Amino acid sequence: MLFNGRNFVSIAKLSGTSKQLLRQFWCGTPAQMNVHLKGRDLLTLQNYTADELKYLLWMASDLKQRIKHKGEYLPLMQGKSLAMIFEKRSTRTRLSAETGFALLGGHPSFLTTQDIHLGTNESLTDTARVLSSMTNAILARVYNHNDLDLMAKEATIPVINGLSNLYHPLQILADYLTLQEHYGGLKGLTMAWIGDGNNVLQSFMESAAKLGMHLRIATPRGFEPDLRITKISEQNSKEYGTKLLLTTDPLEAADSANVLVTDTWISMGQEEEKKERLKAFQGYQITMQTAKSAASNWTFLHCLPRKPEEVDDEVFYSPRSLVFQEAENRKWTIMAVMVSLLTDYSPQLRKPTF
Repeated sequence: MLFNGRNFVSIAKLSGTSKQLLRQFWCGTPAQMNVHLKGRDLLTLQNYTADELKYLLWMASDLKQRIKHKGEYLPLMQGKSLAMIFEKRSTRTRLSAETGFALLGGHPSFLTTQDIHLGTNESLTDTARVLSSMTNAILARVYNHNDLDLMAKEATIPVINGLSNLYHPLQILADYLTLQEHYGGLKGLTMAWIGDGNNVLQSFMESAAKLGMHLRIATPRGFEPDLRITKISEQNSKEYGTKLLLTTDPLEAADSANVLVTDTWISMGQEEEKKERLKAFQGYQITMQTAKSAASNWTFLHCLPRKPEEVDDEVFYSPRSLVFQEAENRKWTIMAVMVSLLTDYSPQLRKPTF
């Protein structure tokens, strides 16, 4: 059975030509990139090639165009279920995954630490095996990235990183889609990260060079990104011919940058460090004064939730700020990930220029 937008149609009752046209409508035209992601995990963007990252962004653009702008119904997840494990609360990750999976016709199941005692009352191994027998994919938002690695090892279904202490790949895909939409391409853009050397930054560091983007990073002393990830970023920059700068000076990082980016200085679990962190990050607030050092076409990103000490209202609510488009794109990129990992659907939209 195929869904033609209004009714379910039996393929067996159609002619050969009609069957071919319906399959093309449903599955999309053959992908113009030799990318096969079905059955994969998404734990870190370092494990994805440049073509695979571009494919996910292409898929997100396709779904957004067909579903949001054309009003089509694509029940690509019909009959499938998603286990959503949340050790850390979230607005955007929960809503994007839950509403996105449902919009595609699937059934999301939201599980907090009150619903599932991950690694406490039941081992990670047992949890992964049980969920593998009942659902089609696991999205987990956890404190310890090692928990994701173990879960992926034991599960027989795709495991998606909704956030860990090391990486936040879903956020970065949404950021790239937002910049793709705004600038019409990613190659050659310079991103200035001004803030903490956290999981969001580290996902940028392991992927930006693959898309031809330059990175200028300013973090206070003692708050630098993980050294291992820094080495990976340096290797990627050499391989893809991009520039990487690490400094403690926010204005040096902002110099000629197209995109100014920051994030919370105090993540969940760091509340006791608040006074120390606020003191360390003095001078790191992004303001219009910071933007004077940036390129004339500068824009601003923040993954939210935002605190005023990280960026002032003049920048955050300015026409240069893409934060709410960025937040919405969390939905389209997580949908793209789920469709790519769980189905054979291929994008129908013309491949964007990256």
